[in-house]
Amino acid sequence: MRLPACVERLVAFVALHERPLLRPYVAGTLWPERPDQRAAANLRSSLWRLRRTNCLVIEATVSHVALVSGARVDVRDLLSLAHSIVRRPPYWRRRDLTLILEPGELLPGWYDEWVIAERERLNQIRIHALETLSELLIVEGSLAEAVEAGLAAVREQPLRESAHRVLIEAYLAEGNQWEAVHQYRRYQHVLRHELGVDPSPKMQNLIRHLGAAPSGR
Repeated sequence: MRLPACVERLVAFVALHERPLLRPYVAGTLWPERPDQRAAANLRSSLWRLRRTNCLVIEATVSHVALVSGARVDVRDLLSLAHSIVRRPPYWRRRDLTLILEPGELLPGWYDEWVIAERERLNQIRIHALETLSELLIVEGSLAEAVEAGLAAVREQPLRESAHRVLIEAYLAEGNQWEAVHQYRRYQHVLRHELGVDPSPKMQNLIRHLGAAPSGR
């Protein structure tokens, strides 16, 4: 079912929050350019239009709005999984890797300030989870999957040193020294080109023992 744009945004915003939200907060976030009274009227109108669709996914009281109890939100599931991985569980499930690798951009094509903030929050915790998962997989000996998780982290943030570091560690665990040095050189080139700096000493030490100490500028 295709919802009106204003209703779509209301549902998405509420769905991203696990707790009931105060109506003034929802109205002020979704219609920040409107005066408070007008924003509150827009919220009432959007809730009325949602009810007319019979898509009853939001519960509203005089003070709060919330997603109906029992509704499942894929982003919430992903965040829960990412947080559990970052806490380094004593075991992990094979499907965890698939779920953490799959997500694309949150609400692509939406540029509201609240969307951008939520997108960044999701990206950050997902990258931390990918890095942690790669480390866990190295310890477990699942090296192909460790490389896959490392590559996903690097794709998300090409300038993030910790992502490149876990990928290089995965290559070294596999015994693929050429891949490790090549990844280091690639990161070194990007870092110098974008920021004019070299990788940190911690990063350099990963490949120094291979006789591939950082070359001068």
